[in-house]
Amino acid sequence: MTTTTEPQRTILTPQGAAYARLSGIGAYRPARVVTNHELVDAIESSDEWIQGRSGIVTRRRAAPDESVVDMAEAASRQALEHAGLRADQIGAVIVATVTHPFQTPAAAALLAYRLGATPAAAFDISVACAGFCHGVSLAHDMVRGGSAEHVLVVGVEKLSDFTDLDDRGSAFIFGDGAGAVVVSPSDVPAIGPTVWGSDGEQWDTIRQRDSWLDMRPDRPADAPEVLWPAIVMKGQAVFRWAVWKMAPVAQEALDRAGVKAEDLSAFIPHQANMRIIDSMIKALKLPAHVPVARDVADMGNTSAASVPLAMERMLREGAAPHGGLALLIGFGAGLSYAAQVVTLP
Repeated sequence: MTTTTEPQRTILTPQGAAYARLSGIGAYRPARVVTNHELVDAIESSDEWIQGRSGIVTRRRAAPDESVVDMAEAASRQALEHAGLRADQIGAVIVATVTHPFQTPAAAALLAYRLGATPAAAFDISVACAGFCHGVSLAHDMVRGGSAEHVLVVGVEKLSDFTDLDDRGSAFIFGDGAGAVVVSPSDVPAIGPTVWGSDGEQWDTIRQRDSWLDMRPDRPADAPEVLWPAIVMKGQAVFRWAVWKMAPVAQEALDRAGVKAEDLSAFIPHQANMRIIDSMIKALKLPAHVPVARDVADMGNTSAASVPLAMERMLREGAAPHGGLALLIGFGAGLSYAAQVVTLP
């Protein structure tokens, strides 16, 4: 008995761009400014204590009816305009956030629809303060791999919805806002290799509070049975991890990109804490001529939005040049991190 076999078929694969770049950037900062003085009574603190501990002077707070998608849309429209693209030219939308109030559907799908980017692929990623840098890495690989020509990456948070204003350790830290970039094809390398990872052993260092286990023992008898699951952290543990572990990650991102610290036009770290930023500058031996993002003073910690917000501000105010090299690093809950060198849009 003889058998015949079908000839082996070759799967066709997409052809992407040689390289990728940041082609546009946008930002949205809510109108309401919240000072330290508004927060200190509830946590029995002072403006001086907050500034000394974190460097934060003010933060922005979204309006009650202002959603994560609303803020993301405003930042995205700016980024598209800066890139000179129409929304229907976007092949994928990535939203980095931990404060979209729904497990499903993703904020990205609604954002794509509002922008007019349908039927672009659209999905959210949950990597907290490292989310934007993760999104840039994914978008870079998508453009080079051929799965999308242009990718919109948004970091957006409405952390005011997840902040316990009575918690001395976190009430003063968080702010709201959105930043967006478009990642597009490039003829020259413009996004360096991403150095990323996680340390799940310290998973509970920054986390959403368990509404049952974390109830205060002295709560009033008539308090609700379930507390709002706010984001809480072990401040000293986070500080030590960020100071000692993230500088080597940032240095590795420089090394893998073939860039020296003195070549940088900007250092844009996650805006978590001014003391952490200063410690990283020292550990990296960053030359004094390299400008450093310090958006945390006015915006607080905006998690996934902090790096693009700080980048947009530096470019808008002339603190960093368009086309210069910038080192980005995000780090936070997970504990997760990601860093890369990029050419500024």
